[in-house]
Amino acid sequence: MQIGLVGDVMLGRLVNEHLRGAASASVWGDVRPVLAQAGVRFANLECVIADGGSPWPGKAFHFRSDAKNVACLEAAGIDVVSLANNHTLDHGPGALRDMLLLLDVHGILHAGAGVDLAAAQRPAIVRTEGTAVAVIAFTDNEPGWAATEASPGLFYAPTVLADGRVRRLLALVRRARDDAEFLMVSAHWGANWGAGVPRDHQALAHALVEAGADLVVGHSAHIFRGVEVYRGRPVIYSAGDFLDDYAIDPGERNDQSFVFLVEAHARGHAMVSTSVRL
Repeated sequence: MQIGLVGDVMLGRLVNEHLRGAASASVWGDVRPVLAQAGVRFANLECVIADGGSPWPGKAFHFRSDAKNVACLEAAGIDVVSLANNHTLDHGPGALRDMLLLLDVHGILHAGAGVDLAAAQRPAIVRTEGTAVAVIAFTDNEPGWAATEASPGLFYAPTVLADGRVRRLLALVRRARDDAEFLMVSAHWGANWGAGVPRDHQALAHALVEAGADLVVGHSAHIFRGVEVYRGRPVIYSAGDFLDDYAIDPGERNDQSFVFLVEAHARGHAMVSTSVRL
């Protein structure tokens, strides 16, 4: 079984403008054949896809894409997206609800945000080649957007192991381990810049693997932050940006990214990555 992964996919602003006069597949360039090699395809959806809502007050950047652009995800064969990030509620809870329904109608699974905390925490389950792949998504960004038992929002957890919310995250991972043959945890964590891996990210990634994660995929940073194999399980600390309209930092090189192809084998998990300049 092969899983194809990309980092942040942001379809708002200039990308949204481009798509008003271009085919949905155009934004992917020649990447789609690479993704097509995988049985499961994942992305972090770094925007809200909805026609309604109003910009969240006081926020510097608002990323929204027209509802029709869900076709971009379909064009790349994306099976499941993480919504646990700092742009999912850029246009408010109403737009989030619209996007959840839109993704459901188009058969794109999602994790990390929902109409309440239970929905935000619920793993997405993708079935391929007779294998159940579970995806849990969380973020340490935007604590004010955390879902509650009665309100929509994100699956929020900090990266401090002693925090009770992290203990609950690890308990969720242990439970999900029983319902799937392969378990992936998506973490939208940390700052936007810097190539170094924060120590708290590494400690939490190790704890996630010890709890049962077969693969940990980080994002939020605009750049790639390296891969570690811990107890035979790959940890991608930051997959970086993949599709967006951001200015290029010549030092950080946020114009370079990867499609990650993860092979799952009976005796462990090996990774192959394909370099793509964006």
